[in-house]
Amino acid sequence: MDLEKRYLKTLDWTIIMILIGLGVFSYLGISGSAAGVDKAHQQVTWYIIGFTVLAVMLLFDYRLFHNTAYILYAFGLILLIGVFETKPINNTTSWYDLGPVLFQPSEPMKLFTILTVARFMAKRADDPDRFYYFYKLIPVALLVGVPLLLILLQPDLGTSLVFMAMLATMLIVGGLRLKHTVYLLGLIGSFFGTMTLLYEYRQDIFFKIVKPYQWDRVVYWMDPDIDAMGKGFQLKQALIAIGSGQLFGKGIDTPTQASFGWVPVGESDFIFTVIAEKLGFVGAGFLMILFFFLIYRMIRIAMEAKDPFGSYVVAGVVGMLTFQVFENIGMTIQLMPITGIPLPFISYGGSSLVTNFMIMGVVLNIGMRKDKLRFD
Repeated sequence: MDLEKRYLKTLDWTIIMILIGLGVFSYLGISGSAAGVDKAHQQVTWYIIGFTVLAVMLLFDYRLFHNTAYILYAFGLILLIGVFETKPINNTTSWYDLGPVLFQPSEPMKLFTILTVARFMAKRADDPDRFYYFYKLIPVALLVGVPLLLILLQPDLGTSLVFMAMLATMLIVGGLRLKHTVYLLGLIGSFFGTMTLLYEYRQDIFFKIVKPYQWDRVVYWMDPDIDAMGKGFQLKQALIAIGSGQLFGKGIDTPTQASFGWVPVGESDFIFTVIAEKLGFVGAGFLMILFFFLIYRMIRIAMEAKDPFGSYVVAGVVGMLTFQVFENIGMTIQLMPITGIPLPFISYGGSSLVTNFMIMGVVLNIGMRKDKLRFD
């Protein structure tokens, strides 16, 4: 354990204050949803546990996470494989039922994957040709691709996309060549082009790759009015609730569309809708400003980290959180298709929240040990 006054002085207290602010928004959003105050009080408990976990993560030099990255990665893969033997919940095998709580192994696997990829890339940071040839990207892609595939088989497309965002950010920071970026974009474009042709001419093959419910999300995202009281209901009600909040919202104590249950899963996936209805454009805008400053502070930490490993870790976290925030808020305002991605630090849920605090503990750890001390 290594937590001294010299490190506490360099701790990014701004991030701590931002996390407290996000906790306030989380409480207001959950208590304002149909889930009610009881769930909000449970979220406070998770926040207390989360801050405790964060404090524990600060006790150890972050180089310990470098040394144990591969072990954590293997442990995470075991958890992801074992989850297929569990009882499905909401048609997915994504959780371990631990009695009072549900544990989702894909959440800590985000951190384990970031640490492992960061260690792999940091070892090659001094090699100017590390990404000169396209095939050298394969090991990094496999480190992310294996857990991504296991999560995709659960099936959990939303979390799989988060892993892709993590990979993209870390490769960009690691010095991905423009030519290779064009190659990757070409592969992605070819995939979507092929899927378009299959949908037009061989739907039997198309719907073996894309699940019908996944395709429905795209169809009713484009036009929820096709089935406004059915499959388009969730998005339609979210848009109505957000619009009704107007500039300053309906008020914290005012009964709203969300509090009466017209916005499904308002305490988790659609919690931004509840906040926008209660607090209006001003309140929702302030929440997004908090996320902006959180990401900004993390970018500062990545730039000031004393070694490549620290920079790569924070870069992966920035990609992860940025994508989750963009996707979650975007899906409530019809900017993105609906997925099951929670809004970090805001949506109700123990495993997601505690994991995010664990990740922030690693980020803050890197930030407060950014100076190379003479006797280290």
